[in-house]
Amino acid sequence: MKLYSYSKCSTCIKALKYASAQGFSLSVFDIVETPPTLKELKSMLEFLKKNGGSLKDLFNTSGVQYRELKMAEKLKAGLTESEALKLLSTNGKLIKRPFLLGKSNGTVGFKPDQFSKILSDEP
Repeated sequence: MKLYSYSKCSTCIKALKYASAQGFSLSVFDIVETPPTLKELKSMLEFLKKNGGSLKDLFNTSGVQYRELKMAEKLKAGLTESEALKLLSTNGKLIKRPFLLGKSNGTVGFKPDQFSKILSDEP
């Protein structure tokens, strides 16, 4: 399991502590220094869509860069999925975090019950 996080993010810190307390070992990456790859973002988007999510769910909508780059307007104006994923793969601050990715599932954000399910379901 891979967890992309940001060291100054309180939610990421909670997620890491939770996973550790539950006995799960994760490969942790700094989402700003090493954002998820295009392939990983595509996989996450597939997982999100299977659970009723959308492309917008990949974005850190409360982040400064999201507002500065006027991403809400760009998404509404027809930014393609391909363009959005490419942008996300080069700018980790735009990605909702924590970003937990396994081989068969994944999630963005932190909800303890969802984290437990994903961590427990991975082979």
